[in-house]
Amino acid sequence: MASDAALEHRFGCGESFSLGVEEELFLVDPVSGRQTNTSAAVLARLGPLDGSVERELHACQVELITDIHMRADAAIRQLGELRRAVLRTGAGILASGTHPTAAEGDAAITDKERYERIHFLLGDAAVTPVGGLHIHVGMPNPETAIRVFNGLRRDLPLLQALAANSPFRHGRDTGLASAREVSLRAWPRSGTPRVMRDYDDFCRMTRLLTRAADVPDYTWFWWKLRPHPRLGTVEIRALDAQTSLRDTAAIVALVHCLARDAADGPPREDPSPELVEEAIFRAARFGVRGELPDAGGAVRPVAEVMAEAVARVEPWADELGCQSELAALPDLLERGGGAGAQRAIFEVAGIEAVARELTAASAAAGT
Repeated sequence: MASDAALEHRFGCGESFSLGVEEELFLVDPVSGRQTNTSAAVLARLGPLDGSVERELHACQVELITDIHMRADAAIRQLGELRRAVLRTGAGILASGTHPTAAEGDAAITDKERYERIHFLLGDAAVTPVGGLHIHVGMPNPETAIRVFNGLRRDLPLLQALAANSPFRHGRDTGLASAREVSLRAWPRSGTPRVMRDYDDFCRMTRLLTRAADVPDYTWFWWKLRPHPRLGTVEIRALDAQTSLRDTAAIVALVHCLARDAADGPPREDPSPELVEEAIFRAARFGVRGELPDAGGAVRPVAEVMAEAVARVEPWADELGCQSELAALPDLLERGGGAGAQRAIFEVAGIEAVARELTAASAAAGT
């Protein structure tokens, strides 16, 4: 059960609406893109870093973690530096929601107590590694954190559609834009929480759920979106890792602006949990080519929903200095997102070429 100490918060301890970004990358052969269980060797070879690189649940992955920044462009520059640091160890990197060709069971579990416990709790649900993009936005106080959490919950389907970058899994086309999303549905506490009334509501629910799940604290909730009291942030965890850092920058900038709008913009209607669930599956299935339901159930093309969101947050983009990053979103849409780019490679050269090209592009993004 979560103790009161586990729920002590750091909201307001740092700059309001600061940014931290994390991306989970696959470690691969730098030529073929074949998945390798080499995270321990890679970390042993890393030199001094600005930011950090950590091992993940699976030994075939590392997580790149930026410092705290006030602008999206600064966070993305640091991600590029961290990618270069990993590449200097001799490893290849592949940034995608899933590895396109690795067979089920190829990924070893990292020898760390937390990860061994997760493997025990999840069993085969943890067999397929997934690569995520996690975005933290600093909050001035608990009340704003809950307001932003509720607001970003409305925008999760759009963000997932834009970030969908995993059409292939275990060597075949899944028919999805984000196989990562469907893989994570096998995990407990991996969905989208309900609207929270206030911070006390979040704390009460956290105490109840940690007791029921027999886990130490809320960091064992793998929700798509969660308040993170320990860091003083609201964290989006729903998004596929992006091969291109330009795409990462566009998505991070949009999240930054949406969080700012949720804090101080006009209120909007909260969609029901059932509609959010339907919208998230549509986002995973069709990506940027799909349609998403609004709070009243009417469906609209992702392109239209995105244009409306960008127009809504335009004043905040000026304040946060991310106009140029947001301007890249139409190009992402035109390419069909990451899923569309991967399928374009497959159509010409096959599945092995997808792994090779993603490896080359992920490395190039860090140079």
